[in-house]
Amino acid sequence: MMRVAVRIFHPEPGPAAGPLESWLGASRARLAQRHRAAFEAAGANDIRIEAGPPDDVPFGRRLRDALADRPEHGMHGLVVLGSGAIPLATRRDYRRLVDAARGPAGTALANNRFSADVVAIAGLAALRDLSDAITDNALPRWLAEAAGYAVTELRARDRLGLDLDSPLDLVLTSLAAGRPTGGQTPAWAPEPPAAAGLGPVLDRLGRIRAVAADPRAELVVVGRTSAAALAWLEQNAAARVRALVEERGLKTGAADGRPPVSVLGALLDRDGPDALGTILSRLGEAAILDTRVLLAHRLGRDERGWPAAEDRFASDLLLPGRVRDPWLRALTASAAAAPIPVLLGGHSLVGPGLHLVVGGDA
Repeated sequence: MMRVAVRIFHPEPGPAAGPLESWLGASRARLAQRHRAAFEAAGANDIRIEAGPPDDVPFGRRLRDALADRPEHGMHGLVVLGSGAIPLATRRDYRRLVDAARGPAGTALANNRFSADVVAIAGLAALRDLSDAITDNALPRWLAEAAGYAVTELRARDRLGLDLDSPLDLVLTSLAAGRPTGGQTPAWAPEPPAAAGLGPVLDRLGRIRAVAADPRAELVVVGRTSAAALAWLEQNAAARVRALVEERGLKTGAADGRPPVSVLGALLDRDGPDALGTILSRLGEAAILDTRVLLAHRLGRDERGWPAAEDRFASDLLLPGRVRDPWLRALTASAAAAPIPVLLGGHSLVGPGLHLVVGGDA
C-alpha cells in the first residue's frame, strides 16, 4: 500500500504570550495530538507535529524543510495542516484525506481550494519547486496553477472550514457539541483561564440566535463571508439578512498588489471606532463582524503590523478592558455597549461559524 506522511504545523506561543494566547496555543496543541491519533487510525504512516516558537520562516520553506530528510523514500503522498485546522473532523474525514494522499500522482484534496487549512497531496515531486512565498492557505492554488495538479474540495466544507484562530473559535466549536453554556469549550480543550471572561460572548450568542429566529428582525453580517454561507442563512434564519462581503481572499490575494479596502472601515475612518455600535444598530437588530478586514483596511495585510494577538483575542471576547491598543479598545467598547448584540471575530465567525452561531450545527 502506498505510504502517506502527515505534517501538522503547530506554532507555539511566544515567551511574552498572554493568558488568552496561551490558552489558544494549549488548545491547538491538544488538537494536534488528536489529529495525530486520528491520522494514525486512518492508516497514515509517518506523522509528525512540527512545533516551534514564532519565527519568520515562510511556509513554503518550512514545508520543504519538514520533508527534506525523507522526501520521497517510499512515501507517495502527504497531508499537511495546521494544529488548529478541522477541529470538527470525523473519522471518515481523516480516512478520506489519507485515501486522497494515496490517490493518483498529480491530484490533491483540500477543505477549500482558495483558502485551505488542510491539503492532501498525491505525488510529492512537485513540492521540491515550492516557492518560499507560498502560504498554507494558497497551497491548493499553487498546486493547480503552477504544478498542474487536479485539486478537488472536501464535502462538508462548512463543517471542515472552522479553524482555531482565536479563543472565540473554541466557543464556536463547543456549540457543535451542544455545550454552549456547559463546559463552554470543547471537551478536548484545556479549561479557559479566568481572564477569558466568556460571559459577554455567551450572552451575545444567545441574543443573536433570538434575532435570527425573528422574522421581523434583520441580521447584519460583515466581512469575509461567502455566497454559500449567505444562501444557508437565507434558508435557515427567519430574520432578513443584510450582508456586506469584503476582502475575501485577504490572506491569499497579496499578489494582486491592491491594498485591502473596507466600506465599513472607511466609515470608521470618518467617524472613529467609537461609532461602530451606532452604525451597526442603524442597519439591523444584531450584527456579526469580521474585524480582521477592518484591521487590514487600517494597517495593511501583514498581521505583524496589527495589534498583538492578545489584544485581538480580548476584542473577540468583547473584553475592551483587556485591549491595550487604543483604536481596537475603542472599537471593542463600542461593540460591547451597542444597543444591539454584536459579535466580533475573524473568518470562522462569518464563514463556517455562522452555522454554529445561528443554528447550533455545522
